[in-house]
Amino acid sequence: MTESSDIQRSEQQSGLRTIRRVLPYLWPADKPSVKWRVVIAMGFLLLSKVVSVATPFFYKGAVDAMEPGGSDQTVFLLVAGAVGLTIAYGLARLMNNGFQQLRDAVFAPVAQRALRQLALETFRHIHALSLRYHITRKTGGLSRIIERGVKGVEFLLRFMLFSMGPLILELMLIAGVLYFVFDVRYLAVVVLTIALYIWFTFKVTEWRVKIRKEMNDQDTDANQKAIDSLLNFETVKYFAAEEHEAQRYDRSMRAYARAALKTAYSLAFLNFGQSVLITGGLVVVMVMAAIGVQRGDLTVGDFVMVNAYMIQITMPLNFLGTVYREIRQSLVDMGQMFDLLEQPPEVSDKPGAPDLKVAGGEVRFDNLQFGYDTDRQILRGLDLTVLAGQSVAFVGPSGAGKSTIGRLLFRFYDVGGGALLIDGQDVRDVTQASLHAQIGIVPQDTVLFNDTIGYNILYGRAGASHDEMIEAAKAARIHDFVESLPQGYDTTVGERGLKLSGGEKQRVGIARTILKNPPILLLDEATSALDSETERDIQDSLRLMGQGRTVLTIAHRLSTIVDSDLIVVLEAGEITERGSHDELLALGGRYAAMWARQQSEQDEPVETLKAVGD
Repeated sequence: MTESSDIQRSEQQSGLRTIRRVLPYLWPADKPSVKWRVVIAMGFLLLSKVVSVATPFFYKGAVDAMEPGGSDQTVFLLVAGAVGLTIAYGLARLMNNGFQQLRDAVFAPVAQRALRQLALETFRHIHALSLRYHITRKTGGLSRIIERGVKGVEFLLRFMLFSMGPLILELMLIAGVLYFVFDVRYLAVVVLTIALYIWFTFKVTEWRVKIRKEMNDQDTDANQKAIDSLLNFETVKYFAAEEHEAQRYDRSMRAYARAALKTAYSLAFLNFGQSVLITGGLVVVMVMAAIGVQRGDLTVGDFVMVNAYMIQITMPLNFLGTVYREIRQSLVDMGQMFDLLEQPPEVSDKPGAPDLKVAGGEVRFDNLQFGYDTDRQILRGLDLTVLAGQSVAFVGPSGAGKSTIGRLLFRFYDVGGGALLIDGQDVRDVTQASLHAQIGIVPQDTVLFNDTIGYNILYGRAGASHDEMIEAAKAARIHDFVESLPQGYDTTVGERGLKLSGGEKQRVGIARTILKNPPILLLDEATSALDSETERDIQDSLRLMGQGRTVLTIAHRLSTIVDSDLIVVLEAGEITERGSHDELLALGGRYAAMWARQQSEQDEPVETLKAVGD
């Protein structure tokens, strides 16, 4: 078997899988009302096609009724009959359109419900995926997969149910009419024409799908580059790289344009080929009908009816290539979305897992071992107990495992060995939602939603009142600043909070965490990106927030953690020293060396200024 046939079979299996995944949304077992809507919609669809196939009979009767001959009374009756049949023809066309509109109206809620549920399921699943997955994926490409997948579902529902299915039904009904009312030769010509048309359409469309996939890949690449560039707007400005980014984006768009041109050229070829086949079949059938009229085997009405049926066949067939291509593309797009849905979360709750119950907030690392990769161990047998209400700081060089402790605490990853326990409960045995609810964090760089200051503070606890938000803002010492703004708490903070300074963002983040009121607090380099004056102010807020809570601090600046109850020095994933600030200085080891170096770095600018003054 060739590689291309293997790929084609794989795509067919993927398409069938996708259709099977969509069907439950159209025929939900627990929603009888949705099932009834589908049944009624299919009923209207059937009625519209029956009326559509019957309509040319009224057309034929009207034409035959207008044949001249006989007395004046006979002519009058013929004309009256022709008028009546013409009106019946018009009513039949109107009924056909009416049934189609009723079908769409009845089915629309079913389609929208399916789209909403699929989009919501995908959105929830993306949030359930691990941090490792999100780190390795590009946001632009991920959003494009969801967007195209949902649009693909919409197209599949609309065209596969209401175009392909009805087209097959209509062709079968017309084939029956041609066989029983006319002659098997008419049926043979029509069947041959349709078979050649479908074969040509499918062959060319399969070729075009590959081109379309290339175009989609280029579109995704261009979108990723655009989003990445806009998210890093300031960096682009810092390095005067606007033209570089424009050229980078243009290269992607140039590749997209090439693929789009191939798509346009192949579409022109497809349309012309279809026109040749359809016109050929139409001409042969009409010549046969004209000869039949000339011989007296058929009436003029029969000739008109055959013509009407051929037009009725050709009109939907003209869209077959487009519909088939779009269905194929929709299956590909939906397949990517369902691949995403089938991506298993790296971290998941155990069946029937209970909620975490925090009484005091003791955190214990029991021979904790972890590595992001099997061949790269980060934490090597970490043994430590953080008592309830205790303040513990983790310090050490980059790569020592400090930030990893925070990620394991939130269970973004599962430990590789040992255990991490909170009040004696293994974090792997409780629900993630309850775990996250009991821990608050103030990160190095607080990222805010592009919404108001009030929204970002209230994000800390759903259902909190306005007064509680104000109290949290006061505790974080940002209330006066917010009140000084023209729009107060309704001030928008911009993308990722860029309209606020670093210190203001941190204070909003602190207020958000204060409002959450967690028993365990994680400070992850919370002030390392701030200037000294702002850092001192923020430290006061953090110190107040930490009262009565278990506080774990990941620190780079040692001056921020001198008051900690316990300081733990990490190196290469292992604890090398532990004790209070004074105890570690007296030990004269790694911590003392780090403290001396940072103190000398702080004194250097002062000495330099003195030298310049001298």
